[in-house]
Amino acid sequence: MLSTINYWERPGYGLAMVGFAWLWFVSMEWTSVQNWRQGEMTLLADGDSELFIDGKLVPGSAGRFPTVNPATEEVLGTAADADADDMGNAIEAARRAFDDTDWSRDVGLRVQCLRQLCEGMKAHIEELRELTIAEVGAPRMLTAGAQLEGPVDDLRFAADTAESFDWNADLGVASPMGIKTRRTLAREAVGVVGAVTPWNFPHQINLAKVGPALAAGNTLILKPAPDTPWCAAVLGRIIAEHTDFPPGVVNIVTSSDHRIGAQLSTDPRVDMVSFTGSTTTGRTVMTDAAATVKKVFLELGGKSAFIVLDDADLGAACSIAAFTAAMHAGQGCAITTRLVVPRARYDDAVQAAAATMGSLRPGDPTKPGTICGPVISARQRDRVQSYLDLAVTEGGSFACGGGRPEGRDRGFFIEPTVVAGLTNEARVAREEIFGPVLVVIAHDGDNDAVRIANDSPYGLSGTVFSGDDERAVRVASRLRVGTVNVNGGVWYSADVPFGGYKQSGNGREMGVAGFEEYLETKVIATAVK
Repeated sequence: MLSTINYWERPGYGLAMVGFAWLWFVSMEWTSVQNWRQGEMTLLADGDSELFIDGKLVPGSAGRFPTVNPATEEVLGTAADADADDMGNAIEAARRAFDDTDWSRDVGLRVQCLRQLCEGMKAHIEELRELTIAEVGAPRMLTAGAQLEGPVDDLRFAADTAESFDWNADLGVASPMGIKTRRTLAREAVGVVGAVTPWNFPHQINLAKVGPALAAGNTLILKPAPDTPWCAAVLGRIIAEHTDFPPGVVNIVTSSDHRIGAQLSTDPRVDMVSFTGSTTTGRTVMTDAAATVKKVFLELGGKSAFIVLDDADLGAACSIAAFTAAMHAGQGCAITTRLVVPRARYDDAVQAAAATMGSLRPGDPTKPGTICGPVISARQRDRVQSYLDLAVTEGGSFACGGGRPEGRDRGFFIEPTVVAGLTNEARVAREEIFGPVLVVIAHDGDNDAVRIANDSPYGLSGTVFSGDDERAVRVASRLRVGTVNVNGGVWYSADVPFGGYKQSGNGREMGVAGFEEYLETKVIATAVK
């Protein structure tokens, strides 16, 4: 079962949970899928992956490095380990493909290739599903959504956007400075894009950069996180076998060395860097890119607030907050990890959140019912544990969880944890933990709830629950964040831009706004005879 709680008897819960329920029931059909290690795996050769540079699958000059299953700690296989020369070759291939071919001007070819990539991934969807569960530790149910199938489908949105986009707009005739002139507004590709991505939702974030960047006419180098190299590397084989992408348009460089990705920020042949990751690393990317004044897109950290107003169904809202914070072991930048509740009902809120959080035991991500799988690595598990230890030092207490689960000697698991007794000034309430940890904070009314939510260096996402939709929307409109859901609404969709305020980054990913991040604007003024 998902939980011992009967969610469906809680008023207002059904709307917010219908998507999760659908994923659950669909996932039950997957129990007959054979584990990828026992089946025929065509995307990887003998458990190894290669670099994809200039249209060819090639070995890494630094050898190979292992990729590990975070649920079992077993080595799954190896990935090609690139060095600086490999990255330099990838950048040169992308530069040449942009400068010397018609890729940036051939919209029809770009649309065709992206649709081929979408269909090629769909043809291997079950292999990709099992690979993702094994390498990411992603719960099986999530692969029907943002962990796999959603991002693959979103490639069609990128292709459709390029096909229908108004690349040249006639601004009409005017007479600036007395000279009769026809003005045309042209939109065109930025050039060579370096995309650096994290490990938590690799397909979602990889494809949210690859799709729009290529649709816009750019060439691209993808540098994925060392923790999940296969999720990116398999794209190279699919592109080679299923698409007509010209050589050099897409390059995929896996490496155990984080410094290899930094070349994309410093190399003058790269016109833009699109980075998703921590705010600390994002600052470094911005600093490095300043030397060549290249365009930078940053999607960074979050410490988002889940606000419950005093007229909301407290039990239902707190249960939703807990469920969300435990999903995929809390490894999502937009997950709401501060539960901000009315002070008069603080104890009830803690109890309701803990009842749900405590029932979502960390489990095997291959099982259809698992909500909370492992965190990605021993390093990340230790980092989360350090914050739990800090919570006690800061005066907090655990309503549930607080450490590693009993009976799990293997795997990088952390118990879903509810922290009570802290104010918004505590480090545990202010810093991004990236684990299944929910901090419950008291508020004294709508204005105070907004103040607490906005009192953060981040501004990525948020949630508001109220018995009155209009009241909830008024509160939502005052939050300094990029996305807000109200009473169970869902903002995640291919056509909706995603990104944050403040230190959560700059620019937007997905939607038409995300597509336009990868474009330059040119004005052509022609004298009228």
